[in-house]
Amino acid sequence: MAMARMRCSRQSNPHRILVVVVLAAVLLLPVVATAAAAVVAVAEGEGENRSAARQWATGKDEGELVAGEESGGGGGGSVVEDEFAGGFGSLDSMLQWAIGNSDPEKLKEQADGVQKLSEDDLLKRRTEIKELMEKLKMPSDADLMKIAIADLNNTSISLEDRQRALQELLLLVEPIDNANDLDKLGGLVPVIRDLTNANEEIRTTSAWVLGKASQNNALVQNQILGYGALAKLVKMGYATSTEEAVKALYAISALIRNNVNGQEAFYSENGNAMLQHILVSSSDVRLQKKAVFLVTDLADFQLNSGKSGLPFLSDSVFLKSLVDMLSRFDLDLQEKVLLAIKSVLKLSSTEATDFESCDLNSVLYRLGVQLEELPSEEQKEYAGEVDELRREVQTLFQNKLKEGTKIAL
Repeated sequence: MAMARMRCSRQSNPHRILVVVVLAAVLLLPVVATAAAAVVAVAEGEGENRSAARQWATGKDEGELVAGEESGGGGGGSVVEDEFAGGFGSLDSMLQWAIGNSDPEKLKEQADGVQKLSEDDLLKRRTEIKELMEKLKMPSDADLMKIAIADLNNTSISLEDRQRALQELLLLVEPIDNANDLDKLGGLVPVIRDLTNANEEIRTTSAWVLGKASQNNALVQNQILGYGALAKLVKMGYATSTEEAVKALYAISALIRNNVNGQEAFYSENGNAMLQHILVSSSDVRLQKKAVFLVTDLADFQLNSGKSGLPFLSDSVFLKSLVDMLSRFDLDLQEKVLLAIKSVLKLSSTEATDFESCDLNSVLYRLGVQLEELPSEEQKEYAGEVDELRREVQTLFQNKLKEGTKIAL
């Protein structure tokens, strides 16, 4: 009976219900409104292009994305800026922030004012709050990807907005689930199409997106290979722009890593000629390092999987291009070249005589002398590590020569 009376009492006082429901939100509305302004601007979009309203996305070099906005100084103002840098995680977090940044006396005054509102006024205020909450709904990653993809499919979009859409995808496809959804949402086709865009920056970022999406992801690797993107990426590897060639090589490496079909397609597209071109013709150390790293990666995959099918790794002309890189004075590059030679030497398909014709033994000896003459103490420490690797490669080479001699006898 008591419960019945309680229910009856609640049902008979709708004004009280509205007061309870609206009170907390109304009290915080002035504070939340200030915080909400930036979020609403993002949700609604500003200007002609929706993508242009979200300038939080920024690309970074492979492996790492730029670490957010810089932190502000102390004080309440910096807290607001930090919250907006990444957005409030939920309406609840926004309300909690609003409570912590509100004046208790003003809240009390507003509470007294709410108690005096009529039922019609409360209903009106409740509607206003509901509309605000609808505006504050944060878009999902899928929603953001759809917007960026729609921008890429818009032929009348400016280059600036196209680049911004690609940068947003670069950030969004890093989680594997989002990368898996990229093709479902129709995103791979326009990104691959932009590999041949007349604008260098667009081509470069498109390759970057593909590399990021396919990294350690067999599903996306095969999707991109199926669209024939590899041939375009190999062509980009010859670019005179170092940044474009670097990003193309990054995408190729991610696309064919641990993927037999990808590696076979790479060879079919004469990717080895592109690698050799970089080793012989490029003067950019960063690009050379990436090319050498790819050689090591391909050789290690064959060693670990027992699969073969990349004959260029045993080609004497290609190997000479690799050995010649040891004469370029850069410790990091020399270390990477030694690692590549070490992996290639271990391949059963590689003959020690192939390296012998490249005068590997003499090159290793000269490198050892060079490493001993480094003047800087800091360099000498690193040089000692490189020299240890050099000795290991030299021993491996000599042992393989002896094995070949025994077989010949």
